[in-house]
Amino acid sequence: MKNNTFSCFALLFLPSFCLVSQNIKVNNIKENIQFLASDKLKGRGTSSPEELIAANYIAEKFKLSGLKSFNDSFLKSFSYKKNLNPHDTSVVNIAEQKANNVVGFLDNNSPITIVIGAHYDHLGLGHDKNSLDANPENKIHNGADDNASGTAGVIALANYFSKNKFVEPFNFLFICFSGEELGLLGSKKWCENPDIDLSKINYMINMDMIGRLNDSTKKLLIYGVGTSPSWVPLLDSIKTGFSLKTDSSGIGPSDQTSFYLKDIPVLHFFTGQHSDYHKPSDDIEKINFKGEVDVLNYIIQIIEKTYNYPKLIFSKTRNPDTGRKGFKVTMGVMPDYTYDGEGMRIDGVTDGKPASKAGLIKGDVVIKLGDTEVKNVQDYMKALSNFKKGDTTNIEVVRNEELKKFNLTF
Repeated sequence: MKNNTFSCFALLFLPSFCLVSQNIKVNNIKENIQFLASDKLKGRGTSSPEELIAANYIAEKFKLSGLKSFNDSFLKSFSYKKNLNPHDTSVVNIAEQKANNVVGFLDNNSPITIVIGAHYDHLGLGHDKNSLDANPENKIHNGADDNASGTAGVIALANYFSKNKFVEPFNFLFICFSGEELGLLGSKKWCENPDIDLSKINYMINMDMIGRLNDSTKKLLIYGVGTSPSWVPLLDSIKTGFSLKTDSSGIGPSDQTSFYLKDIPVLHFFTGQHSDYHKPSDDIEKINFKGEVDVLNYIIQIIEKTYNYPKLIFSKTRNPDTGRKGFKVTMGVMPDYTYDGEGMRIDGVTDGKPASKAGLIKGDVVIKLGDTEVKNVQDYMKALSNFKKGDTTNIEVVRNEELKKFNLTF
């Protein structure tokens, strides 16, 4: 039991900035990302031997933080079925695979629990279809930002909340998920077979790619602010040096979605897309360690602010229409999801793909694809769904304030 320097009653009336007593250390963040994103772990592909090494590493960090395990193990295995030859759709070779979530519990004898999570798997050696590299096979995809950064964040927050001077009014459940890159498998499986009663969860904090904060723009994206009526006023009450971009939806391409679908309020933190996303170049040299520490200290403030609130009320949100239904082609670009202007700005172009062959480059803003006007990423996705392999169409982009037109063949 931690030293209860203040009573829980007094704690509730302390301003949140006073509660951040034990700072997150840059060197600790760097050490954990350095290990998880090392070549030794070969990209932490789901169910690989190297992913198990990562799971055991996280488990040891949880143990050192003083967290408790369920059923005498921090590792909680789950099974799933996988096509062993994903590149050949004519071959159906399904085998059952096993992977592990890593789960640690901080018991403060409260009826209510906060979940803090991130996925620790990545793309391994590029054998699945998720890589955006032109020739991904047998290249180590280290995933320093995606998502060694979020995993290091979970480890840091586990250490912070278990070793600070206060007994928080909530329990904490720290989970590092596997199989996120294969479709949120680990978080879905955990929510189907949870270690605690889901109705006792106050909210879930998810961190996915929090390691590339831009020191100039300070842009931080927070998704899920509409999943509880408390989130927006709570966030507005905290002074921050970030340029915040928020989205109300609880549905998104990361593990908070699994919890939202169980009627649990969520927040997902993300420092933005970059051209190294899902490529072998997502390496530790590009991580902004100090920026990640700033993000984590902000998350601590948000969590500690909720000590003044009763259990958060859940709200359903709109489901984003991404237009993904019927996708048969890809341009081979990465949209810039942080872009606030009109159109879809390209944040990265994959060599050898249709966009690259047509002459598109990073920074181009797509404003028309075929007959469809493109005002945002959703319009772009809808336009893309109209094409099939072999189709040729026109694409209009703005490059350095100049309109340019290209012919593009899928």
